Amino acid sequence: MKLVKKFSVLAMAAVMLAGSMTSCATVFGGQITENQKRRPAEGESRREVRIGALVADILLFPLISIPVDFATGAIYKPHSTTKSKPAQAANTTAAELSKK
Repeated sequence: MKLVKKFSVLAMAAVMLAGSMTSCATVFGGQITENQKRRPAEGESRREVRIGALVADILLFPLISIPVDFATGAIYKPHSTTKSKPAQAANTTAAELSKK
């Protein structure tokens, strides 16, 4: 019985140690896009941070996971190009209407 208890404690310690070496957004955030990896150029908008992943990083493993998530870019929301295209089309239409 003591051997099983000792093995259980060691297994739990190993799981806790392995969990502390990971970060929430890197593990659970999905595939990291190129826009998440690169810094925004001058004139581009800032990248938005995933609030849920940041809170989980702070609460669970603050010393390791926060730097890992920011270094890999996983903490940032993926940039979607579909949102900006309809807005540009709407602006073009409004500009054309004002010229007439």
